[in-house]
Amino acid sequence: MHLTDIIAHKTNYYLTLEEKYGAHNYHPLPVVLQKGEGVYVWDVNEKKYYDFLSGYSAVNQGHCHPRIINALVKQAQKLTLTSRAFYNNLLGEYEAYITAYFGYDKVLPMNTGVEAVETALKLCRKWGYAVKGIRENDAKIIVCSGNFHGRTTSVISFSTDPASTKQFGPFTPGFSVIPYSNIAALEQALADKNVAGFLVEPVQGEAGVEVPHEQYLAKAKALCAKNNVLFIADEIQTGLCRTGKMLCCDHENVRPDILMLGKALSGGTLPVSAVLADDEVMLTIKPGEHGSTYGGNPLACAVAIESLKVLKDENMAENAERMGIVLREALQKINTPFIHSIRGKGLLNAIVIKHNDEDAAWKLCLELMKNGLLAKPTHGDKIRFAPPLIIAEEQVLECVGIIEKSLEVLY
Repeated sequence: MHLTDIIAHKTNYYLTLEEKYGAHNYHPLPVVLQKGEGVYVWDVNEKKYYDFLSGYSAVNQGHCHPRIINALVKQAQKLTLTSRAFYNNLLGEYEAYITAYFGYDKVLPMNTGVEAVETALKLCRKWGYAVKGIRENDAKIIVCSGNFHGRTTSVISFSTDPASTKQFGPFTPGFSVIPYSNIAALEQALADKNVAGFLVEPVQGEAGVEVPHEQYLAKAKALCAKNNVLFIADEIQTGLCRTGKMLCCDHENVRPDILMLGKALSGGTLPVSAVLADDEVMLTIKPGEHGSTYGGNPLACAVAIESLKVLKDENMAENAERMGIVLREALQKINTPFIHSIRGKGLLNAIVIKHNDEDAAWKLCLELMKNGLLAKPTHGDKIRFAPPLIIAEEQVLECVGIIEKSLEVLY
C-alpha cells in the first residue's frame, strides 16, 4: 500500500465511524485532528496546519496553553464537581475575580454559550416584570436579523436563518426582529413600552463577520438607556480580546447592562460561560428560579480564572489589534478576482468569495487544508479567518501566502 493510500485509509477510518454512529448535524472538513499547540493543530497522519478557526474563538489563548492546562490538571486532581447544592472553595473566588475584571456587581456562571444566552433572556424578562413593571407575559426583546445566538428552541425562535428554523416550530414568542446596524429601526422598535431588552452581537460572527456602522453600539446603548431598556451584549465570540479589545463593546466605550461570555473563557478546555450584570438586574432571580448542575463547578472556576489572567498577562488584545491590521492589509494586496471583500476587527475577519460556482468557498477551504491552513465557510460564500491571538507577524504573512496560493484552485 502506498503512503498516500495509508494516509487516506487512516483518515477514512475516523470519518466512517462518525458517519455511521454520529448524528449528521455538522458538515466538517475531511480532516481528523489529534493534537494542538499554540496556533497549530496536527491530524492523525501528523500533518501540521495553521488553525484559522480557533474553535469558533474558543481557543483565543492558543491550543493547550500550558498555564491553562496546568490549572485544569491541578484542580482536576482535587475536586471537579459539587453541584450548587453545596458551596465550594473556588466559586466565590472566581465570582470576585471575574466581576472585578469586567466591572459588574454579580455573575451567574453557566456552561455553554447558548446557556448564557438563555440565562440573559430570562434575566431580562424577569427585570422587565419585576423592575420596569411590564405586565406579565407581555415583555418583548428586540433582536437583529442575521443573528446567531445558538440553537436551542427559544434562541432559534428569533433566527432569520431558514436552516435554523425549518421544521423546528412552533416557536417561542416575545421577540421582535429588526435590521442589524440600523439605528432608525431600533429607535422605532423601542417606542413599544413592553420592550425589556435589546440583544445584539457587537460583530455578527456566524453571519460572516458583519461589522456594524461606526458608533452603532454607542448609539444603541444610549437609546436603550433613554427608553429604560436593557442593552444585552452577546460577546461569546467577539469578547475576550478577539477583536483587539477585551470586549468588542470597548471599541465604543459601551458597558452592556447584561454581558454574556463563553468560548475562550476556558481557553478551549471545557464548556464555561458567564452572565454578568449589576444587582438591579441579577438579584431579580431568586433561589430555585434558575440553575445548572455544572455551572460554577470548581474545575471551571480554576480554569476560567487562569484563562482570564493569560489574556491580560500576554497582551492578547494588543496583539489581536496589530495582527488583524497586518492580516487585512496583506489580504488586500493579493491580486485575485475571487475576493469580493475583506472585513473584520482585530483577529475576527472574513473574506467574501466572488465566483460563479456556489461551492467555490468550500473548494477553497479544501485547498487551504491541502496547503496547511484550516478555515471553514459560513453562509456559502464567506470564509472566517480567526487564528489564535498569540499568532506572530511572520506566521500571519505565511498564512496569507497559503491563501494566495490556494486561490489558484478557483481559476
